[in-house]
Amino acid sequence: MSSGAGQQSQASAKPAFTEAQASALVESVFGFKVSKIQPLPSYEDQNFRVHISRGKETTDDPVEYVLKISNTKSSQTPELIEMQNHVIMFLRAAGFPTASVCRTKGDNTISLISIDSGSGVKSYLVRMLTYLPGRPIAEVAISHQQLYEIGRLAAQLDKALEEFHHPKLNLFHRENFIWNLKNVPLLEKYMGALSQSRNREIIEQVIQLFKEEVMPKLSHFRECINHGDLNDHNILVDLSKSASGDGVHQVSGILDFGDMSYGYYVFEVAIVIMYMMIESTNPIQVGGHILAGFESVIPLTAIERQALFLLVCSRFSQSLVMAAYSCQLYPENKEYLMITAKTGWKHLQQLFDMGQKAVEEIWFETAKSYESGISM
Repeated sequence: MSSGAGQQSQASAKPAFTEAQASALVESVFGFKVSKIQPLPSYEDQNFRVHISRGKETTDDPVEYVLKISNTKSSQTPELIEMQNHVIMFLRAAGFPTASVCRTKGDNTISLISIDSGSGVKSYLVRMLTYLPGRPIAEVAISHQQLYEIGRLAAQLDKALEEFHHPKLNLFHRENFIWNLKNVPLLEKYMGALSQSRNREIIEQVIQLFKEEVMPKLSHFRECINHGDLNDHNILVDLSKSASGDGVHQVSGILDFGDMSYGYYVFEVAIVIMYMMIESTNPIQVGGHILAGFESVIPLTAIERQALFLLVCSRFSQSLVMAAYSCQLYPENKEYLMITAKTGWKHLQQLFDMGQKAVEEIWFETAKSYESGISM
């Protein structure tokens, strides 16, 4: 959802392929005959859900895929997109519920296609992944135990990626990438998207506090590769039966690796806390359950814990500012772009009104309760 909005400009506008054009791409690039195609929401790229006609000799192949067409700016970095595909395949092999990457007729994981749009020839990177079952977490009520499991999953993901090796791993060192939490001060360039209000004042305070209290500590945080966008629309769940016979939601899919970059363990947990707060009826409580799950795999250091509150506020700031900015560029996509803003401003104000000490007390006490086996 957040992928690279800060990089947007009129020169890197969203692709605008029709369903007929997208169907033709699937056939020409991947060799599949499309029986049905429908657009999916996306932040700045273009996605389609694709149903293919299955031939007699391909009865075991999947019949549903997601066609992903990158915007023109992202399409200029094919090696980075290819790296994301390698990570998706690596995690799937390690047992995570990621998609399978569909190979092109030329046996590649991506294809660069050129289209004359009437205002000149534009190039777009195209790839196709298997369609994953399930519903976004945003659409279901999740329990404290499920929040714990999501925190645990985020840590397991970061831990697994320590074993991912590739000669071009340095591509994940994405300098000035607006969605990396270390780049919160870059938001200052986009503040014009906000009107003068208390909301803007809070964001300005967050940026200043980040400079004063987080930046000097960055060298003390433990580095890792972050997924960077484990939001409530990028984690899918499916209903399954528990041992007692009750229906429980289990994670069935992890989507959108477009914001992957080198960051820190504490960044990942802060991002997950922020996004799981969005749909919660009791948002302040969320952090403790996520933290407990995360720390069951990767315990945070004292200095990382001290930064957690400000990092959650910082991620709210990134999401809210960049959504407002992107709406100016793409007003036709406003409904999707403003998903976080519907409750995000209210949650950020509540965090600020309560203050770091009071919020941390709730988070840390809740996390501690799991150690004694009595979760709050």
